[in-house]
Amino acid sequence: MNQYGSAKYVSKRSWIPSLATICVFSTLFVSGVLPAAPATGSARDIRGVWQGALVVNTQVIHIVFRLRTDRAGQRQELNIIEQGPASIPVSGVTQDGDKVELSVVAIHGSYKGKLSRDGATLEGNWTVGPTVPLVLHRATPSTAWKLDPSPHTVHFVTVDHDVKLEVLDWGGTGRPLVLLTGLGENAHTYDQFAPKLAASYHVVGITRRGFGASSVPATGYSPDRLGDDVLEVVAALKLSRPVMVGHSIAGEELSDIGVRHPEKVAGLIYLDAGYWYAFYNPATPNLVIDQNDVRTKLDALSGNHSEVVDVKELANTDLPRLTKELQEVAKEHPTARPGDAVLFYNGAPAPIALSEIARQWRRFTAIESVPILAVFADPHAPDLGMSENMDSAARAALEAQDYARTETQVAAFEHAMPAARVVRLAHADHVVYRSNEADVLREINAFIAKLPPVEVSK
Repeated sequence: MNQYGSAKYVSKRSWIPSLATICVFSTLFVSGVLPAAPATGSARDIRGVWQGALVVNTQVIHIVFRLRTDRAGQRQELNIIEQGPASIPVSGVTQDGDKVELSVVAIHGSYKGKLSRDGATLEGNWTVGPTVPLVLHRATPSTAWKLDPSPHTVHFVTVDHDVKLEVLDWGGTGRPLVLLTGLGENAHTYDQFAPKLAASYHVVGITRRGFGASSVPATGYSPDRLGDDVLEVVAALKLSRPVMVGHSIAGEELSDIGVRHPEKVAGLIYLDAGYWYAFYNPATPNLVIDQNDVRTKLDALSGNHSEVVDVKELANTDLPRLTKELQEVAKEHPTARPGDAVLFYNGAPAPIALSEIARQWRRFTAIESVPILAVFADPHAPDLGMSENMDSAARAALEAQDYARTETQVAAFEHAMPAARVVRLAHADHVVYRSNEADVLREINAFIAKLPPVEVSK
């Protein structure tokens, strides 16, 4: 499974590599010990704050390692500024002369670098999935980056029993905008983009349950529950019919709200978010969605639900389609046991929020009563971590495959919702609001300018 491709059955014997986005999924802590070092101030002493800008495809990601000793003992932490101020434990630090290695078990990451003679620079490579160059510079109090520099307030909203969501408010006046994030991310992913919207709108971001500083319950990851979480925040903040902007997997929440509560939103904006989890294209069936759909209909026939079931469609379309998909799975996995279909991330079982969301995808078709803007990266920028070592022919084939897959979905989305504004950004990154910020801002402003006026939040 990648960020925008088809989801497949994944057994315990396989794994899913990370692509361009570094996602923080757990708070696993494994104690690490700083190596013995010369007295503080020595060029060989690596204690301190190290920072560097990581370039992955078109994204710039700011990395900060803090290796220090205080009264509470050793503290070794990693911060990814685009992921907000929360720290990730650095689980191991080793130094052999000028060679330094750092491991971050929580995200299956590692850094290997060489210390400069003056002790001011570490030059090496960072690995989470792909390996990319990363130069770290020793920070001083005057040069150290702020871990949360964006001009927002942070508070928490209770949306369910013992479930609170982190909510960021960038202020602004005018029509309310609610920003929803991609899978594994938190609302701080919009720290640089949101202030540009706040010049014209009242901008709020939500970290969904299971991620970031929000609660991590064992349940509540169905599309309806996630959609209700968003609406609970909207109600608590007294936002009048906001425009909802969602990136990637947030398309699921957009579609759920658009189908069940179109009267509560003024518009939906999909930022490379109109894939299978948000819009079902019959031409590219999805095993998870199809089996969930069939299960729901069979339960309804047994009297467990109030839905009216089209038995003819179930018998002639749904069941044959699911049977065909299962036959394809059986070619690679002839037998299966409970627990075999476990999602993995970087070689380890995925956290509960990620796996539960992926298991509960459901079928969304056309949304007819809400204005829609859908911005797609079509085709996507090449994933340099996956293709940089390929020859030109193999790389061209990979790009052609992405274009064919993406364009099939985009065309189906466009055909099903002809009133929607569909924009294709050639060779944009999946995170389109970073790689093509000006284009996305222009399209959002033009789309909102055509919406009927509503009472604005203060």
